[in-house]
Amino acid sequence: MGRSDTRARIQGAATVLFRRHGYSATGLKRIAAEADAPFGSIYHFFPGGKRQLAEDMIRTSGTEYGRLVLALLDSVPDPAESLVRAFEAAADDLAAADYADACPIGTVALEVASSDEVLRVATAEVFEEWVAAATRWFGRWVAEPKAAQSLAYSMVMMLEGAFMLSRAARDPEPLRVAGRSMAELLRAAITQASDH
Repeated sequence: MGRSDTRARIQGAATVLFRRHGYSATGLKRIAAEADAPFGSIYHFFPGGKRQLAEDMIRTSGTEYGRLVLALLDSVPDPAESLVRAFEAAADDLAAADYADACPIGTVALEVASSDEVLRVATAEVFEEWVAAATRWFGRWVAEPKAAQSLAYSMVMMLEGAFMLSRAARDPEPLRVAGRSMAELLRAAITQASDH
């Protein structure tokens, strides 16, 4: 196994552990053990230690997750139906993971918002990327830029909030409801745009 494989295993273990347990509850020794990597290799690849590893995880997995959501949205021609299906896929994935694997950055974002400026900024920038990408996606059906952006914010907020509710209740229904609600918001915005 090469150096890049070790780095990738460390990143993968950190992503899973931060996602499931948060920043404070995840130690570097546990990450090294889960990655089957020598403890010192974490500092070799991430000289800034846990914070640098967490920032890398936020930016990398956040970008990948944003791409995944957009791919799900583009997989169905009808935009409202694609929202329903994307949220249903999130619900199914969460239930299949025994409610442990929600948004890759949500758990850390809540935890560090008031305690670590570097990680707060990283999570905020990823969320901004998601809103910008979703605004472009909604803009294909809603020409008014402010309306498209409002839908994008709503989608990110509904997804994050529904993940939290679903994890707490150990029930996928909040994600399913959020998907149907987003579909209705989009249909209403399309109807309103066509009336003007």
